Amino acid sequence: MTGTDSRARVVVRARVRQGSSRVRAAWFPILQASLAAAISFAIAKYAVGHPYPFFAPVSAWIALGFTTDRSVRRVAELAVGVAIGVGLGDLLVHLIGNGPWQVAVVLFVAAILARFLDRGGMLTTQAGVQALVIVGLPAIGATGGPLGRWIDAAIGGAVALAVALLTPRDPRRHLRVLARAAVEDLAAVLRLLASGLRTGSTADVQDALVRGRASQPALDEWSETATSAGELARVSPTIRKYRAELAGLGGNAVLIDRAMRNARVLARRSRSTVDAQSHDLTMIAAQVEDTARATDELAAALGTGRDPERARAQLLAVSRSLDPFRLAASDWQVQSLVLLHRSLVVDLLETAGVDPQAARDSLPEM
Repeated sequence: MTGTDSRARVVVRARVRQGSSRVRAAWFPILQASLAAAISFAIAKYAVGHPYPFFAPVSAWIALGFTTDRSVRRVAELAVGVAIGVGLGDLLVHLIGNGPWQVAVVLFVAAILARFLDRGGMLTTQAGVQALVIVGLPAIGATGGPLGRWIDAAIGGAVALAVALLTPRDPRRHLRVLARAAVEDLAAVLRLLASGLRTGSTADVQDALVRGRASQPALDEWSETATSAGELARVSPTIRKYRAELAGLGGNAVLIDRAMRNARVLARRSRSTVDAQSHDLTMIAAQVEDTARATDELAAALGTGRDPERARAQLLAVSRSLDPFRLAASDWQVQSLVLLHRSLVVDLLETAGVDPQAARDSLPEM
């Protein structure tokens, strides 16, 4: 297998792991939204008597979406936006027909009305989009009289709102899943790097670098989700009690992103050192392997919300051993790897709950 094939395999595996993590986090919200769409369709078709209730499931699906971000305000904004767009579009199509200039009029009026009713951007966007659907495709679901499609949209919105109100929601769960996946990626990068250092395999070191780069989307998703959850916690009384942990997970996302960047720098620097085939890398490989094990423990703790006590102890043990003059007494190139490793371990210690100054103080003096 060529080096290019090996790199491609590492990237594909990283993408598959990240995709699997997203599916684990999203499958239940998707199931809820799918069932809500089906219920909305059934109500509009069998209870109300509309033979083609297209906008009932559309409204439910749009309002709920496929993520765990289902604050009542957000769901209500989307549901009301859909209902406004459908109702206004139907009204104006009956009054002025449909065509190019009618599209402009309907979109303008829908957006102005939505902005007047509420400051939410999602409400305005959905009002405009659904009004355009009505004008552009006037025959879809055109049953049930002049208010038929608006009634369908209102049914879907009401079902979505009921799901949002009745479903218990803990924003920490999704963040914990994302945190665990991202930190496990970091641990895997470190294990690959340790293997390359121990065996002198440039391919393993290069694979570690490739995997570190491929892990960036998982880190970005964690950071963006943490920011969104933190903003929601400031205004939502139902999740305000989680504010401290959400803030902590957001801070951890920044630290792990920094640690991953340090791991990539360490891998790049290690590549030339391994290529030289003239350095004793046994001890630094052992320290990187120990760091990988501690990182796995840290991932498990973040994923369950427990105190990372064991990870903290393991990382402190690694930190106290990172003396470049002891690990590589007369090899300045290996010493430079130890120095890079020290920065990485400090980031991990802070993620594990160690005060930044205490994390730096745990390193041997030079």
